[in-house]
Amino acid sequence: MIQSKSDYQYYIEEDRKFYFGKWKPNKWREFFFPDLVWRFQKALRRYEYANNVKHGIFGRILTLFAYYKYRKLSIKLGFLIPKNVCGPGLSIAHYGPVLIHSSSKIGKNCRIHVGVSVSASAGSSKGPILGDNVYIGTGAIIFGDITIANNVMIGANATVNKSVETENCVIAGTPARIVKENVGLWHENRR
Repeated sequence: MIQSKSDYQYYIEEDRKFYFGKWKPNKWREFFFPDLVWRFQKALRRYEYANNVKHGIFGRILTLFAYYKYRKLSIKLGFLIPKNVCGPGLSIAHYGPVLIHSSSKIGKNCRIHVGVSVSASAGSSKGPILGDNVYIGTGAIIFGDITIANNVMIGANATVNKSVETENCVIAGTPARIVKENVGLWHENRR
């Protein structure tokens, strides 16, 4: 969770590294060909920073403006990602529906694809807790009061309703089960 300006800068830099890889965004290219997903991620982090750190009347005004931009981009792109849920290194593949419950917690270096739902199950207000370096494939549904270990890859269209304690594995299917163990991190071979 962002608690200071240095935390905010760290989160932005980690998000940039895991979103773009070694490539750095150019201000002129962003002006003429904006990347709305990257703008959303920056707006999310700015809103978290303003909400957690800024106080007083000026802080409330800054938080209101940050929330407005975050909410506008959230609606435009189909994202429902609450504040203070995702750790540093968040990477959203592209725009489209992404739903994350406000009581969920996602560790650092998470890659999320389109059509993903991370939510609480009926009758419970607790969402899933995902570890670090989790890759979530297109259309995956993760629900309930469960825990996903570090370095887990969740396959496309998987339905995860039970905790996964095994690290460095791939889970897939409906309901999801481990299909491969001893795999590397999803971001090891990027660019």
